[in-house]
Amino acid sequence: MSLAACAGIVERGDPDRFAAVMAAPPAARARLLPLYAFNLEVARAPWVSKEPMIAEMRLQWWRDVVAEPVARAHEVAAPFHAVIREAGLPLPVIDRLIAARLHDAWGEPFADGPAFEAYLDDTAGGLMWLAAVACGGHDEAAARALGWASGLANYLRAVPELEARGRMPLPDGRASAVQALATEGLARLDAARGRVPKAAALAAWQARGLLRQVLADPGVVAGGRMGLSEFSRRGGLLWVSVTGRL
Repeated sequence: MSLAACAGIVERGDPDRFAAVMAAPPAARARLLPLYAFNLEVARAPWVSKEPMIAEMRLQWWRDVVAEPVARAHEVAAPFHAVIREAGLPLPVIDRLIAARLHDAWGEPFADGPAFEAYLDDTAGGLMWLAAVACGGHDEAAARALGWASGLANYLRAVPELEARGRMPLPDGRASAVQALATEGLARLDAARGRVPKAAALAAWQARGLLRQVLADPGVVAGGRMGLSEFSRRGGLLWVSVTGRL
């Protein structure tokens, strides 16, 4: 039940986000690592069983963990509660982040575009807002815009895997609709620029490059060809860590 355990979870489960955290100041790492480890545990919960009810029970367990600040037999629970307490993280935002994962548990298609956008806002947008609060941020609209854009990029990268699991990940998979999503994501990145604490914003360092790929060729999504070169990844993270500009 330590920061090291949280760091190990993030490093193994989300190496890109781990790299972003390690580029942040140590004080920020101490708050971001438990938050990101918690997010990973919640994101995984719908996929640990083919039975939706079991996944729902796991998600409810995490909702109870957040609602009841008591000792729990999980290596992330205590460090995450310490961050909630010390940073004053908004509990309703955390609860919505968990509840949104019920969509993944049941595997039903999104009803429409607004439902998909709300999912991104509650998951990735909410996570970025929590990270911003943990790092002293106050601009919720900017944090959610940045998180939404970054979440969209990551979600589009996952489309082939989701389809392989029998899911219908996008409400509209036509090339024009996918390009429209990328355009919206880039616009949100522009709107958020410079308004989110750098330590939190680092997690979105690949979003602009990935969304530009999709805008230029929406076929990279279905083809599983989204991704930056190692040079671009390392250079991009260094650029954001020094300048704070995405």
